[in-house]
Amino acid sequence: MGPAAGGKGSGEQSMARKLYPRLEEDWLVIADRNFYNWKDWLHAAGTGAALLWRMKENARLPVLEMLPDGSYRSVLIASRITGGKRDALIAAARRGGALEGDQARYVRVIEYDVPDREGDGKDELIVLVTTITDFRAATAQALAGAYHQRWEHETGNAQLKTCLRGPGRVLRSGSPDLIEQEIWGYLLTHYALSALICAAATSAGIDPDRVKFKRTLRVVPPGRRPAFPP
Repeated sequence: MGPAAGGKGSGEQSMARKLYPRLEEDWLVIADRNFYNWKDWLHAAGTGAALLWRMKENARLPVLEMLPDGSYRSVLIASRITGGKRDALIAAARRGGALEGDQARYVRVIEYDVPDREGDGKDELIVLVTTITDFRAATAQALAGAYHQRWEHETGNAQLKTCLRGPGRVLRSGSPDLIEQEIWGYLLTHYALSALICAAATSAGIDPDRVKFKRTLRVVPPGRRPAFPP
């Protein structure tokens, strides 16, 4: 799909909006809980891509019907709609009626607990909302597993900012054009190394996650590594 870059005042949500028009119908788009808002959900869903986005634990998601895989049918309602109008939309959804596209949308919800990683006895509730309303197309277990893989994105960020960087700052260029060029250099290098890892793992019949990125970087001949601008 490609990256999006922004200035100092840019946020994750604003940069993600640059990417939504590039989504395709056969994609599954996974997003963390920071990205949900009604307008962005409509925009992304309108591309035809399937969405699997995490919601905050206190999200108001009425249970319309429990499904055999443990997930349940629900309805997302625009935040501007409250009170009696919201109750009326939920009642219409319970009857299976048609919903107005800019006010409410049918969704499916998957909830599961994750034991606290710090071991203080608290559990973390993961709440996922998806446009895949038919559980036979993708079970709750399969979608939860797919969301778990999203965390590999954080690993990719660490590889870019820590493993590939030289001494000093991550970006060293002194002008916007050269900074953009340097960003592309890092991204293309990361892509090339990741493709090499996938090819090597496939050839060996193992999971690519078992091949260390830093070790791969070390064994690539230095003459084949791209030179970044000073």
